[in-house]
Amino acid sequence: MDVDMQVRFRQEAGRALPVLVWRAPTPMRMVASAPHGGGIGVRRWVVNAQVPVSYGRRDPDHHLTRLGVSLGLPGRGVGMLTAADVRSVSSVTDSGVEVSATVGLGHPTWAAAPDVVQPVSLVGTINLVVLLPERLSDAALVNAIATATEAKSQALWEAGIPGTGTATDAVCLVCPDDGSPHAFGGPRSVWGARLARAVHAAVLGSLAR
Repeated sequence: MDVDMQVRFRQEAGRALPVLVWRAPTPMRMVASAPHGGGIGVRRWVVNAQVPVSYGRRDPDHHLTRLGVSLGLPGRGVGMLTAADVRSVSSVTDSGVEVSATVGLGHPTWAAAPDVVQPVSLVGTINLVVLLPERLSDAALVNAIATATEAKSQALWEAGIPGTGTATDAVCLVCPDDGSPHAFGGPRSVWGARLARAVHAAVLGSLAR
């Protein structure tokens, strides 16, 4: 897939902060849980932007919209935020599936945990960007989100992390918007299995650092 990752920088609060940028030459179909451009639809780019540990803005969608403009990114895209150093991204390829993971574990949590009254922190955030070389149906993309999440949680469990993730994790899956769509994205499907292995390896690779 002709979608390369670049490391760029922006000025914010007097600091030069890195941003990972994926820019597609043609519109791609994406599914994302990100604060900007989330849901399922056709998008042109993805950004994973590092923010200060003290980040407390209540308008991440607007913030990421302006960031996309400042970076000269055309059309609609997907934007994610993290306080982790995005330059420490862990990238893995498995049979055509490319996964990039930035892992911050300041606040790991169990998914099925009691309610607590505390602010959500970006210090602990796991962001995943997955590039798939063939088209998946919308249902398969949703299924693949679950597969990626299972693989991430498996990696955390194997590393002895007390949690299934963090409260602010985000994931974005990218595939072509043309061609005959694959109907399945589960862990035993062709592309789901490759995705799961790549996510698992990328998260473990980041934790090993």
